[in-house]
Amino acid sequence: MSVGVTHVMAEGQGVPESNEELKARLENALKRISELEGERAQPASNQAASRPEPQMDMAPLSEADATLRRLVQRIAMILQAEKIAIMFYDRELGELKGIPPAYGIDEEHLFHFRVRATNGVSGQVFREGTPIIFHDAITDVRTQKDPFALLHVSNGITVPLLIEKRDEENRIVDRATIGVLHAFNKRHGEDFNDEDVRLLERMAKNVGAIIANLQLYREVVEEREELLQTFESLAAGLILVSPEMRVSQMNSSARAIFSAPADAVGKTLGEIVQVKELDEIIQAALASEESPHREITVDVPGGERFYQVQAAAVRNEDGRDLGVVCIFNDITEIKQIDKMKSSFVAMASHELRTPLTAIKGFSSTLLEAVDMDIYGKDEQKEFLGIVVQECDRLRRLIDDLLNTARIEAGESLKPNYSTVNLSQLLEKVVMIQKQATHKHEIQLHVEGAIPNIVGDEDKLDQILTNLLNNAIKYSPNGGIITVHARQDGDEILMGVQDQGMGIPKDHVNKVFEKFHRVNNEDNRKIYGTGLGLYLVKHLVEGVHFGRIWCESEVGVGSTFWFRVPANLDIEKAKQIND
Repeated sequence: MSVGVTHVMAEGQGVPESNEELKARLENALKRISELEGERAQPASNQAASRPEPQMDMAPLSEADATLRRLVQRIAMILQAEKIAIMFYDRELGELKGIPPAYGIDEEHLFHFRVRATNGVSGQVFREGTPIIFHDAITDVRTQKDPFALLHVSNGITVPLLIEKRDEENRIVDRATIGVLHAFNKRHGEDFNDEDVRLLERMAKNVGAIIANLQLYREVVEEREELLQTFESLAAGLILVSPEMRVSQMNSSARAIFSAPADAVGKTLGEIVQVKELDEIIQAALASEESPHREITVDVPGGERFYQVQAAAVRNEDGRDLGVVCIFNDITEIKQIDKMKSSFVAMASHELRTPLTAIKGFSSTLLEAVDMDIYGKDEQKEFLGIVVQECDRLRRLIDDLLNTARIEAGESLKPNYSTVNLSQLLEKVVMIQKQATHKHEIQLHVEGAIPNIVGDEDKLDQILTNLLNNAIKYSPNGGIITVHARQDGDEILMGVQDQGMGIPKDHVNKVFEKFHRVNNEDNRKIYGTGLGLYLVKHLVEGVHFGRIWCESEVGVGSTFWFRVPANLDIEKAKQIND
């Protein structure tokens, strides 16, 4: 039975912007549920701000429907009416519309049985609150705008559907009209009379009370359902624990965090959550007016996850404890970033200190020997060459930091597109890197002819150089390093393969993140900022609109593959980068 339930959910049901906003909304929502459940003994009024008290106790939904149906049948029997119809006022539409149950009227006709609250006998009785008898629906001018012809009505009674609020002495202190009640077509060719009106008015009070209770019940159920759906859709995990430490609510995010079953509600918290700190957090929330904040660690397949937990006691207006609500925000990525940043500071400090130490040492040595003519030209050239190399190393580090800052600020590295002789570029990069190491054998393996491509030559050089530097750095025992290149349709596939220490599987997809470095016994003495592959990924994807990935096996080696289009649309690329 539809009774025009008015939803009272607050606007803005999206995920709150902060824990404080979320906590406040949850507290208000839970209090609202408690209030609604406490008001079940009071009927809803459509036209009064207060909620008048019913004349019968709240019954379960199915029982109330059955009671109302029996009452409608009894009215038809007592009044000897062929049809009984209830019309409920819909405030949003401004209409009186037929609602089930009805007597002698099928659902299809009942659905179309509606009229504006300003029209006809139905509207007049609803507005004025005075019953009306009509003896000929066809000729009576008052019934011309009622949809009585739809139901083949010849005569009838219409009375207001009232709900009343009474004081402790049973005096009426408020009355609200929520619709009208019709009895149509007196049997045996008779007409309705004043006695029938009085009987129908008395019965209408019972009908009104039942409908008001049904309306309130549905309002409670639907509002509660909306609140629960809002909780369920939150990205943060949410658990509501009763004062008896049982789970009252648990949304999907929280179930995923603790691998809880779908039927977690009603079970004790200890059965669902095996985290000792959570009990302490809840007890602290119950004992204090403040909202405790704690971090907890949850063991999950593949490692640990870190969550910031905020708990708050929820109480109704009377101060009665409804339980404790706990909100879980996943801070694993934040902690990892903080850890990586700390590692980056340490690595950057080392990367800066090492070349500065060399520059200062060799510069001081040369300066001291200026007047003493200790070192020959060859030694001086060697020392100055080391100074220049260390200066270049510093410049590369500073460039990496500046480029990373530009990317983080949303500024693309300005490309300079041109036609690139890729074969020559590959040969040049390999030749330069061969001079940088004596422990490794660097090979260039090109399949077939490589065409000239459109791209940024300097940045392609930077991509290949960075990947080769990494291959040399993470192959401390030497070995073969192979640069692969071939045309693959409209793309050029290139890769750098080494025989180094390899990358663990759980790090393969993370090596392109900024500051990320694999720290273990084998490579802890290999220094770096963790920015190189992050920049390479941007140069491949952001500048050349390609794709880069890594294939690796610990102890065997790694291959970094990347694809770039052979014929890049320069104008389109410039528009995107601008």
